[in-house]
Amino acid sequence: MQYLIGASVILLAYIFGSIPFGLLIVKLTTGKDIRQVASGRTGGTNAMRAAGLGAGVLTAIMDVLKGASSVWMAEAVAPHNPWLHILAPIATIIGHNYSIFLAERNEKGRIRLRGGAGGGPTFGGAVGLWWPSIFIILPIGIILFWGVGYASITTIGVALIAIVIFSIRYSHGVSAGQNIVYGVVAALLLIWALRPNISALIQGRERFHGWRPWRKKAEEPPKAEATKPKPINHNKKHGSSKLIKSKQR
Repeated sequence: MQYLIGASVILLAYIFGSIPFGLLIVKLTTGKDIRQVASGRTGGTNAMRAAGLGAGVLTAIMDVLKGASSVWMAEAVAPHNPWLHILAPIATIIGHNYSIFLAERNEKGRIRLRGGAGGGPTFGGAVGLWWPSIFIILPIGIILFWGVGYASITTIGVALIAIVIFSIRYSHGVSAGQNIVYGVVAALLLIWALRPNISALIQGRERFHGWRPWRKKAEEPPKAEATKPKPINHNKKHGSSKLIKSKQR
């Protein structure tokens, strides 16, 4: 019976994680299909590209809640099962990255599942396991996003910070060792999902965010106004030609 309950929690966590809030929010606010914008992912960063800061923030909040609520659900059903507490948010990350609601066929006719990169639900899972982590991960994540300027580095950084937090808590005997496993598995899932971004980062093609685009825009010289050609006064031209003819006579 316990195995059945655990399997049900994991399945529900996956289904809830599969809800593409980014796609829904961008569609409702702009009518765009987020899958056709930039990276094509459904997370907060791409929602910001597609529909602005407000849509990006709202998408990120909903994705964080997906991860946190899956932990809370697992804790409510099985309060003394730390493995289920970490498997639920892991299932949510997988659902977010490979949504059952975003199944489509690729160029070869094979079915693939699309979604995000997993940063939001990873953050949410850490918050669900220990809620004060929000006051550590959030400010560091903002500094990474604004200072380093790469969304991929920020996303992977969320999982790495969670590993550090849970390792310190485990060393003090106030956190289960399974929480460290959660951070490691989440980091591996993020790295796998962000393979194209990591490749672009190595090749110097990764998109900039944060202070760099603002500085680049501020340093750009103002565009010179194009000078319009003066209109030809045909009457004057005809008049002068008549005057020349009259003189010749």
